[in-house]
Amino acid sequence: MKKILIIGSNSFSGSTFAKYCLSIGHEVHGVSRSIEPSKIFLPHYWSNPQANFKFLQLDLNFDQKKLIQLILDQDYSCIFNFAAQSMVGESWSNPKDWLKTNVLSVSELLTNLSKIKNIPRFVHVSTPEVYGSTSTWINEESPFNPSTPYAVSRSAGDMLFKIYAKNFGFPVIFTRAANVFGPGQQLYRIIPRTIFRILNKKKLELHGGGKSKRSFIYMDDVAKATYDIGIKGEIGETYHISTNRLISIKELVELICKEMGEKFENCVTIGEERVGKDQGYYLNSDKLRSNLDWKDLISLEEGIQKTIDWVYSNNGELLNESEDYVHKP
Repeated sequence: MKKILIIGSNSFSGSTFAKYCLSIGHEVHGVSRSIEPSKIFLPHYWSNPQANFKFLQLDLNFDQKKLIQLILDQDYSCIFNFAAQSMVGESWSNPKDWLKTNVLSVSELLTNLSKIKNIPRFVHVSTPEVYGSTSTWINEESPFNPSTPYAVSRSAGDMLFKIYAKNFGFPVIFTRAANVFGPGQQLYRIIPRTIFRILNKKKLELHGGGKSKRSFIYMDDVAKATYDIGIKGEIGETYHISTNRLISIKELVELICKEMGEKFENCVTIGEERVGKDQGYYLNSDKLRSNLDWKDLISLEEGIQKTIDWVYSNNGELLNESEDYVHKP
């Protein structure tokens, strides 16, 4: 049994990753800045024994002394950092909040961690938004070209990790995953939002007509990849986690409508495109597949059906939850 620390364990990605680690017998400590939300949004609580999971409410912006002490007190084999101020469109309204969490707090964290001898392997979960919009398949060496305040903040945070790795030997490994989805994802994300709105007879606003293309990947596949990268990945390297299938947002919504027996034109309205919206992320994941022998197992259709089942099973409780992102400074 390994002891693993997950920073940002209340996030969809962090919680699903915790579920995977628990399922293969590890002890998991999770920290997040907020209290734990409803368990319908925390997949690690659904089926795994909780004796091996411990949660602590710690804010990366304000509780770094406590976080560092936790790391000093525990013998973690690996630290996985999912914590970030996310949401692309909303970052235009309060960019300083994104810079505070994703740059200034990252800088403070690195300053503190670099003073610890024998720091364990550290997986920094990043985002394809750092590359900006791409029209061809790109590898992990592609240059950054951010197009929103969110992407700028993540790019700067990643660069801080890179220079600490180069100059102080900080044992970081980077992951960048294509659009993740699955049961337990917040309702402001496109797949659960579409399903929830169709089920409850509400129209979905499709920004810009849904022309942008994405690769959608089931979070359980991402969790397995993230674990493999943390345990077997090469220090200092970056790994893309993606499927080889691209689909436009419109085609995605059409697919969900078909799976739910509804007509596309009855379920959507067309809205204006969001400022700075990237039109495509084409992440080449050959490095992960060849070097670590990983492959995605859950198809888009199968993953959508699993997510539909989750929304149907929890619709009564989901009706009491916000469909929109609620910003926390």
